[in-house]
Amino acid sequence: MEERNKSAIVSWIVPAIIFLLIVFVMMFNFSTKSSAAASETVSRNLVKSAETYGDEFLGRLELLGRATSPFRVMMERELLTTDSNTAAMASILYSCSEAYKVVYCDSDGEGVDQAGKRVSIGEEEYFQNIVQSETAAYVYAEGKADDPSDKPAIIVSECMNRAGEREYLLLYYPMDKFEGLITKSDFDYNTFLALIDPSGNIMGTAGAQTSKLLQGDNLLETIERENGAETRTIKSRLDNGSRGSTSVTVDGESCVLAYVPFGVNRWEIVLGVSQDYVDRQTNLQWQDARNMMLYLIAAILVFIFMVIVINIIGKIRSNEKKKELEDKADTDLLTGLTNKLATERKIKEYMAKHPDSQSMLFILDVDNFKKINDTMGHAFGDEVLRSLGQQITAIFRASDIIGRVGGDEFMIFLKGIEDADTVRKEADKVENFFRNFQAGEYVKYAATASIGVAIFPQEGGDFESLYKAADQGLYKAKKRGKNQLAFYRDEWRQTESAQK
Repeated sequence: MEERNKSAIVSWIVPAIIFLLIVFVMMFNFSTKSSAAASETVSRNLVKSAETYGDEFLGRLELLGRATSPFRVMMERELLTTDSNTAAMASILYSCSEAYKVVYCDSDGEGVDQAGKRVSIGEEEYFQNIVQSETAAYVYAEGKADDPSDKPAIIVSECMNRAGEREYLLLYYPMDKFEGLITKSDFDYNTFLALIDPSGNIMGTAGAQTSKLLQGDNLLETIERENGAETRTIKSRLDNGSRGSTSVTVDGESCVLAYVPFGVNRWEIVLGVSQDYVDRQTNLQWQDARNMMLYLIAAILVFIFMVIVINIIGKIRSNEKKKELEDKADTDLLTGLTNKLATERKIKEYMAKHPDSQSMLFILDVDNFKKINDTMGHAFGDEVLRSLGQQITAIFRASDIIGRVGGDEFMIFLKGIEDADTVRKEADKVENFFRNFQAGEYVKYAATASIGVAIFPQEGGDFESLYKAADQGLYKAKKRGKNQLAFYRDEWRQTESAQK
């Protein structure tokens, strides 16, 4: 039975363990994929933000470029024939736009600004780039450190023809306008924005000016010192006009760079966000998935707990039912005592477990029981047996074994009777019981019994031997006239008499 229980437990536990392993593997994969998806979402959001900043700044430059249309119209109508007229028109453009300087010049760089001053920019690198490239609408000018009025700018250029000669209208958009693209409410205080050329040179920055990534003039060179592989990835994507994001670390500052094409001159917009901020956003992105996983784990644990509880309750009920059936199978229906088979089995089990523990076996027969049935009826005879079973049980310990093993035959096995005095006292107890025993509710009948006693293990080391010894004691009691107790060995009585 125990082996079957173990087999049943194993057959239940093994599939449960396999199920849990499968569930946890699936949840681990789901967690990994969810985390990766959240990280990818944050990366896309950063790239989208960089693109939005770039579009906003490019939109300002395009708006500035569209402001040159009136100037072109006046040129086509030959209304700007003198420097004063040209300077006046340039002054209007200056007043109506965000340009900090407006210059109109010929192909040699000679011309006037919005204040009517003569300017000569032919030797400037940015002007040579404009002249050499017919399609360059936007050119970066670094400005001059020794001239505060000549600051870094993106020059929006417009090429015009006057009398067959190429002339240029230049609007200088200050890069300090770029600094206002990021506000304190965007991302966190470590966030920065940079506009770089294809070589990585920084043309303008916004946001966290103290970032270690912006300490040099070239962003790619700064990060390449500690992030060789990452820099190669960024350069490759920039060369291909791709967008993306990459994690880098410079002097202990961890940052995620999101970069997108600016749409002009192969320039790039780079958004730098601290790794801590990205991690927080990633956690927020997959918080719902993580909560769902926690709820699922809790539900699985509750389910397992309920299954275990139900299984335990079922096992308890099954054992109770089994014990109830076993008790019924072991019980004599008339007296409520154990029946013959159960009595013998319990005695044998005790003997096997306690082979050296002295015990007593009583076999008793109700005297003249056939006469009771014949004269007073079988119903009264049953009442005698029932009363005998109830009353004799009350004088012994619950651990002792008392059973009905025949029609009017009973067996009593007293455990752990260690000394001779206790043997005699227990024998006297049984003998005296029948001197006072009466049965019947309305008619009292004093039934007697013949009793045989044998001592374990001296008079029988196994049940069969002990039973035969007690049965011989019973035979002696009947031969001596019934209504008395007899030991298998009479010396137990002789010893008692000698002591008296």
